[in-house]
Amino acid sequence: MIVPMKKIAVLVQEKDASRTVDALRGLGVVHVEHAQAPQGQAVGALRDDIALIDAAVSILAEEKFVKAAGQKAVVWLPIAKATGSVAQEAPQDWKFICKHIIDLRKRLEQLEEYSRLLKKRIAEWEDWGDFDPDAIQRLGEKNIFIRLCQIPAKELHRVPAGVMVKTVFTVAGLAHCALIARQKIELPFKEITLPKLGLEKMRSRLDEDGRMMEVIQQDISKYMVYRRSLEDTRKNLEKELEFNEALCGMGKEGSITYLRGFVPVNALGMLKLAAQHERWGLMIRQPGEEDNVPVLLKNPRWVTLIKPVLNLLGILPGYRELDVSLPFLIFFSVFFGILIGDAGYGLSYLLLTLWFQKKRAASFKKNNVFLLFYLLSSCAIIWGVLTGTFFGQTWLLKRGIKPLVPALNDPVAMQTFCFFLGALHLSMAHSWRALLKFPSLAAWADVGWVCVLWAAFFLARTLILAQPLPNFVAGLAWCGIALVVFFSSPHKNIFKAIGRGLSSVSFGLNFMSTFTDVVSYVRLFAVGLAAVAIAETTNAMTASLGSGPVALITGIMIALVGHMLNIVLGPISVLVHGVRLNVLEFSGHASITWSGVAYKPLKSV
Repeated sequence: MIVPMKKIAVLVQEKDASRTVDALRGLGVVHVEHAQAPQGQAVGALRDDIALIDAAVSILAEEKFVKAAGQKAVVWLPIAKATGSVAQEAPQDWKFICKHIIDLRKRLEQLEEYSRLLKKRIAEWEDWGDFDPDAIQRLGEKNIFIRLCQIPAKELHRVPAGVMVKTVFTVAGLAHCALIARQKIELPFKEITLPKLGLEKMRSRLDEDGRMMEVIQQDISKYMVYRRSLEDTRKNLEKELEFNEALCGMGKEGSITYLRGFVPVNALGMLKLAAQHERWGLMIRQPGEEDNVPVLLKNPRWVTLIKPVLNLLGILPGYRELDVSLPFLIFFSVFFGILIGDAGYGLSYLLLTLWFQKKRAASFKKNNVFLLFYLLSSCAIIWGVLTGTFFGQTWLLKRGIKPLVPALNDPVAMQTFCFFLGALHLSMAHSWRALLKFPSLAAWADVGWVCVLWAAFFLARTLILAQPLPNFVAGLAWCGIALVVFFSSPHKNIFKAIGRGLSSVSFGLNFMSTFTDVVSYVRLFAVGLAAVAIAETTNAMTASLGSGPVALITGIMIALVGHMLNIVLGPISVLVHGVRLNVLEFSGHASITWSGVAYKPLKSV
């Protein structure tokens, strides 16, 4: 459920503003709404400090520095307690460390760019061989002029008399020549500008830069021991920034300063007690339609399993919308089982989750991610058992192992089930909206949409699967259309109600989209079938190799590659299709825009 909020304003004298914000931070229940844009020297400085740490930490997170650090990457030292060469070279100041890391990275980028340029120049001049450009310049001072030119091989005879021609190499009919003369002459050929360095000097400089880049890379990797400390420092700075933004964002009316925000209804008592103790003025009211109220979801622990998915997608229902965590979790789990569709793959995900939890459980504050994957893996195992699929189907059938529900392997029955699942899923969205609207007459419009959805289900069976259309479908569709037209915007004047209803239907576009939404659930069957096809093809290729050690090794490699492909692509298909059916189709029918702002109270920890 979405926790109800109250909009509050805490009023104090200007001299007590800082102490008040600190006290509210200690309570940890007020989501601050700034009365004015937070500005000021302290705010600006803190933002700059956070940006500085972000830049340094992002550098330390680069793979090449982590690899260069080796075992040092897993040692985390507080900046104030660091030892070793890095501590001796730098003062124990995180700003110095961050700036030094950034400066080293810039120097490394410059060397990398110059090295790329040198490699390009070396490739351009390699065919010319090594020479000293400065020597050519000195010869010019003694009236011996050397020019490097590109001359078409057929036009070498056009070189003026008295000019010595030395062809160095020829490419694509172009002779690359050195022209030597006792006086300056104008040549009708393309002249090549001399490089600043000779070939050997360029190679030497490239080697020197390479060694310097290795040194800098090692220097940066030494600072890997500070990464955790820098991240902790960033968290502390963020808390200070939050405090200063709340302070600078307070409104002012004469000598009175006020802080606005939102508080969960169940935390109002705590705020009232604090206001009495601190002698604050406190205003409490219901949020208005114009308020951007933050969202706090509170559900049973098993329902919160879906939270990692919502966090990954960065979505949250609006304050005045439905909390669809429960249906999202249920149908997402079902979709996962159908899309993966193999007990062997489900078991693989289960074992991988067990292994990852043992290795990285300490990195997660809660076990929701692991519990979610246990649930999803179990759904894939259950669906695989029902359809008789364990790393493919055929090899099980040959051994007399039959699926528990053979109908799930029938294409027509499976597509019908997908259409049914779609109609059921979307009907739940409208039924929920109808319950929330009741006793308003507008609830009947959602009942109408439920009728239209089931009419679309039967129509999909007829048009796509060539199943007979029941006689009652036409009546069901017309009944649904009538309810939508009459009750989408109820009015005492029946003609106005019909006019508004027709406008809301957008001349039938909504009805057509309802049909396509139901049909779109067939993607569950199609993607699941594709996964089975890959598994069957892999098994067939493996079986066709025959016997012998070479065939055995080759078969194992083919089986590993084919099934690993399915194991990797499976979660991607779930993110694309399973998430879409919940976030777009279902949410569209439930009028959920996912425009919510997360509840983030001002707090000290």
